[in-house]
Amino acid sequence: MTFLFSIVSFCALTQVTFIIDELPDYTPQQDVIYIAGNFNGWAAGSENYILHKNEQDKWTITLDQQPGGTSIQFKFTRGSWETVEKGPAGEELPDRQFTFGNGQTIGVVIQNWADNGGGATSTAAANVTVMDNNFYMPQLNRNRRIWLYFPPGYETSGIAYPVLYMHDGQNLFDNLTAYSGEWQVDETLNALASEGQPVPIVVGIDNGGSDRINEYTPWVNSQYGGGEGDLYIRFIVETLKPYIDANYRTIPGRNTTAIMGSSLGGLISHFGALSYQSVFSKVGIFSPSYWFSDSVWSFTHDIVKQYDMRFYQICGTLEGSNTVSDMLKMNDSLVATEFHQENIFNKVVAGGQHNETLWRNSFREAYQWLFDSASSVEDELHGQKAVICFPNPVGDVLFFQGLPISSYDSVCIYTINGQIVKQIQDFDGQKVAVGDLPTGAYIIRFLKNGIELEGKFIRK
Repeated sequence: MTFLFSIVSFCALTQVTFIIDELPDYTPQQDVIYIAGNFNGWAAGSENYILHKNEQDKWTITLDQQPGGTSIQFKFTRGSWETVEKGPAGEELPDRQFTFGNGQTIGVVIQNWADNGGGATSTAAANVTVMDNNFYMPQLNRNRRIWLYFPPGYETSGIAYPVLYMHDGQNLFDNLTAYSGEWQVDETLNALASEGQPVPIVVGIDNGGSDRINEYTPWVNSQYGGGEGDLYIRFIVETLKPYIDANYRTIPGRNTTAIMGSSLGGLISHFGALSYQSVFSKVGIFSPSYWFSDSVWSFTHDIVKQYDMRFYQICGTLEGSNTVSDMLKMNDSLVATEFHQENIFNKVVAGGQHNETLWRNSFREAYQWLFDSASSVEDELHGQKAVICFPNPVGDVLFFQGLPISSYDSVCIYTINGQIVKQIQDFDGQKVAVGDLPTGAYIIRFLKNGIELEGKFIRK
C-alpha cells in the first residue's frame, strides 16, 4: 500500500510559482520580465509567459500544473535573448532546472543582464566580422545582422572557399552576444586551419528575437505560431547567398555549400536543404525540433530526391522525450525518400542536453564529416545540368545559382533559336555583363570537359 501511495503521489499534478527576489539595480523600470524554456519553445518574449508584480512588488509567475517528476529547463529575459540573464561578471549561465514536486514556491536571484555586459569582453576571433548590422530581408521586410568568418589567410590567398550558412548568428562566435554560450565556430575552424585542414567561409545570420519561431518554422503550430520558414529560406537562397557570392571569394556550387542549425534552426536547415537541393549539398541538424509540426513527415515523404546529399544529425538523451526517436525516425524517412544511408550520420550523446555545450562539442566532427565528401569537378558536373539565372528578367548583370565550379572551357550566350550572340572571355565564376544585349530571351551555356550546363534568362 505504501508503494502504491508513492506512485500516486509522484504522478499527481503539481505547480510551481517563481518569485524574483532580487534584480540588478540598473534594470529599467519600464521593462517586464519573461520566463523562457523548453516548455514554450524557448520563446524569449512570449506574451503567455510574462511575469507580473505581486503585492510585495516582486515579479512572479505560476506555471501550469504538471505531473510530479516533470523536469523543465528555463531562463529569465526582459523580452529578447539580447536581454537574457547573465552571471555577475557577464558570463554565461547554465539553464535553470526545476522538477515538479520539489516545492511550490521558488525564489530567484537575477544577477546581471546580457545587455549590460558586466565587464564581459568579446571572444570573437580577429577573422570574424559583422558584414552588416541591418542587412535587408526583402522576403520578410525586416533587417538582420550578418556575421562573416573568413578562413585564416583569406586576404592574401587569392583562392575561393566553400560556404557554410548558419542560423542563430548571435551564438556562433562571441560570448558577448550569445545568450546561452557560444558555439566557438571561429576557434574550432582556426584550430583546424592550423592543422592544415581546409575551412570554409561561415555566414552567420542572427535570429530575429521574437520573430525566431516564425522564421525557423515552415508550418504553423497551434500553440506557438510559426509559418514564415519558406520566406526565410528564400531570403538566404535568393538574396543573401547571391550577395555573398558576388562580393566574396566563394565557390558557389551546391557541392561546396552547406546549411546548419540547432533546435528550430535544425528544423529550418532540414527544410531548406531539401527544398533547395540545387543550392545545398550538406546539412547539419543539431537537436532538431521535428516535434513542432507533423507536416515535417509528409514534407520529407513527398519531397523528390534530386541529388545526393549529406545529413549530419545529433541530439542528446536528456532532451525532449521524443527527440531521439524523432531523429532516428527522420533517418528512416530520408532513406525511404531514396537518400543513401551512408550519407546520413546519426549521433545520440548520452547525457547530452538541449544547449550550446552539446552543439559546440559536436561542431568540429559535424563540419569534418559534412565537408569530407567533396567530390571531384567531374562528379559535380555530372550531377547537374541546369543553372538558375537571376535576377530574371535581368537588366545589366546576370548572376547564377547551381554552378559547381568557377572555371569553364567556354561560356557562351545564344538566342532561343540557337544563334550565338556573345562569348564570355574572362568569366569570374559569379556574374556576366549582359547590358549590351537587345531585349529578348536567351540561353547561356557553360562547357567543361565536354559536359554542358545550361541556363535561360530574359533581357528586359
